Amino acid sequence: MGEPLLFVSGLKTYFPVGSRWFGKQQWIKAVDGVDLSIKRGEVMGLVGESGSGKTTLGKSILRLVDPTGGQVRFDGKDLMTINARELRLLRRRMQIIFQDPYSSLNPRMQIKQIIAEPLKLHRIVPQPKIEERVVSLLAKVGMEDYFMHRYPHEFSGGQRQRIAIARALALEPDFIVADEPVSALDVSVQAQILNIFLDLQRKDGIAMLFISHDLAVVERIADRIAVMYRGKIVEEAETHRLISNPQHSYTQSLLAAVLNTTPI
Repeated sequence: MGEPLLFVSGLKTYFPVGSRWFGKQQWIKAVDGVDLSIKRGEVMGLVGESGSGKTTLGKSILRLVDPTGGQVRFDGKDLMTINARELRLLRRRMQIIFQDPYSSLNPRMQIKQIIAEPLKLHRIVPQPKIEERVVSLLAKVGMEDYFMHRYPHEFSGGQRQRIAIARALALEPDFIVADEPVSALDVSVQAQILNIFLDLQRKDGIAMLFISHDLAVVERIADRIAVMYRGKIVEEAETHRLISNPQHSYTQSLLAAVLNTTPI
């Protein structure tokens, strides 16, 4: 896989809380000195309970949230120092898929318009070819072309997530942050969506940071797993090694929580 596509070093994202106490500002350390690297075509699973800092880490990497300190390098470029224009160009290669597909899809837009929006914004597909590209993207996530004339409220949660994935794929990204993309779905639908992510990794070689609170979900898709607790990565290992021999007590508790559940 070569050198890392994404390299994160000492990343911190702090949020001020309350007023100053005797002249000292209090902080929530959502991300507190995280080191992480992801190679091209690799899926890194990121697990931890709610409030552990997983989502903030994903957004900080993409600079959707401005980090307090540290370094983020994507394909050799320092995302912390590049200007707005350079960041916009790089964003074509970095996409995010959110937990709630309904809130991330404009309810007033048809599916065709939603998927075509990034194509028009970045002007990478000629206008006459846009509909053809939309049809191709829908097919990639297992949806028929006639769906493109409908609106988000006409679809189930699983179908909306497929649409969100199609939109993320529109610009042919090298890297995707998938933030709890199946947690709001039924188990049977989760399996279908996970299969789409697996196909993306196998066929298109897209690198991913796959965020979830469910270790069983991450085990199925990730090459490596990082465990996050209170803003820090407390353990990281290849998936089979971490599952078979967890070293940190927090990882052990996460694993114990899924031992009696039915695998996806």
